[in-house]
Amino acid sequence: MSFSMLLYVVICIYLANIFCVLVTLYIERRKPMMGIVWIIIMNFLPVIGFIVYLIFGRNVHLNNKITKIKRDFESLYNKYLIREKYLINSENVIFKDKNTINYINIIKLNINANKSIYSEDNDIEIFTNGADKYDYLIKDIKNAKDTINILYFIIRNDNIGRKIVDLLTEKAREGVEIRVLYDQVGSILTPFKMFKELINAGGKVCKFFPITIGHHISLNYRNHRKIIVIDGKIGYVGGMNIGDEYMNRSKRKLYWRDTHLRIVGSSVYFLQEIFLTDWYYASKEKETHEKFFIERLFPEIKPTGSIGIQVVSSGPDSNKEQIKRSFIKMISSAKKKIYIQTPYFIPDGPFLESLQTAAMCNIDVRIMLPQIPDKNFVYKATTSYINDLLEYGIKVYLYPGFLHSKMILIDNDVCSLGTTNADIRSFALDFEVNIFVYNATFSAKCIDIFKNDMSTSKLVTKEWYNSRNMHVRVLQAISRLFSPLL
Repeated sequence: MSFSMLLYVVICIYLANIFCVLVTLYIERRKPMMGIVWIIIMNFLPVIGFIVYLIFGRNVHLNNKITKIKRDFESLYNKYLIREKYLINSENVIFKDKNTINYINIIKLNINANKSIYSEDNDIEIFTNGADKYDYLIKDIKNAKDTINILYFIIRNDNIGRKIVDLLTEKAREGVEIRVLYDQVGSILTPFKMFKELINAGGKVCKFFPITIGHHISLNYRNHRKIIVIDGKIGYVGGMNIGDEYMNRSKRKLYWRDTHLRIVGSSVYFLQEIFLTDWYYASKEKETHEKFFIERLFPEIKPTGSIGIQVVSSGPDSNKEQIKRSFIKMISSAKKKIYIQTPYFIPDGPFLESLQTAAMCNIDVRIMLPQIPDKNFVYKATTSYINDLLEYGIKVYLYPGFLHSKMILIDNDVCSLGTTNADIRSFALDFEVNIFVYNATFSAKCIDIFKNDMSTSKLVTKEWYNSRNMHVRVLQAISRLFSPLL
């Protein structure tokens, strides 16, 4: 190739890359940090970087379809769903837990930003290991009479995965209506034929965002939620997917610590609504709001508890980042303590600054991270933020295993648990769901769990952290640079 031809090719690539950069800047104009990272990639990989962006970073415009489905369900709230609607805006409101009044602005935020109705007739069972969760779940599935709706990021083709699918198949043969929705990327190693017998028995199975050429090729915007609703009355939500590793029985020699919840009460209605919104979007099944359908999926629930709950969802179908905003409001409302457990800590500026500000107000801020990672590159980005915490007096603990629990707790009264990690991906790129619990007794259980984990964890000191070798420091710097994409 002659020099002039080579120069011509270089100029064409250069101009094409400028065009790609401008397109990326326009698409990511609301998220400048994300745009800067992609521009860096495109400078290192001209044109090819833009192709990578289309696969990993492209906005797929979810808003219209999901917004319509949500609006249809919201129109049914007053007629079928809301058994208890409190006049939250009234300063005379009386809560069953008297301390809740001190955090009424968190409740108002969730109502205004997410239409998250507050209910106080709930009861919660909390699990810190997979064996207990699956024992309860299997018993509830066996006792199901009418409907079982399941949504998971990961359903493994392993012992517990096949056991649950086989059990669902049995229930489908008995006439129970079964819907299973799972994320294709999260369950990329799970063959669809695993569900063949369930489908033949009458069960419905669907993938969320299947990756197909010409329709959807983005690896972003995954459904990270874990929701089960049985007979419209029992709900499960939390950090555990369906897989042997959650019982520490997988081939991976990695001790797994997680948290999951079983809920009964009116808040189950809203887990059901989130599931159905995702189901109708992914399955293309025609929505039906017939009275018979609604009464089956949203049956009357007799009050069994007294715990206050709001169910909050967030995802790329909205730019409000509802769960992150609620976390920041919790942090700013704390008066004494803030305890956080998260497997990944890759915060954006506002979230990190809210923690630093709380620490400067002499609030006891403690963050627990895993000592053993499941993804090394992501873990390097997570540990790169430890110094940003230590400098402000925030205590950081490393749990001796892989800590997958997602919990934020303030004072002795309010906590949030669910699927949301303290990272940019969970805040903005994935579909997530958390419950916000307003109850001192339940919060005390969560504090005990945190302190029990803390007793076996390592407290990070500045001396230990500063003793990192140069190799680790370089890897942390590189991974942090690309952390908005992780």
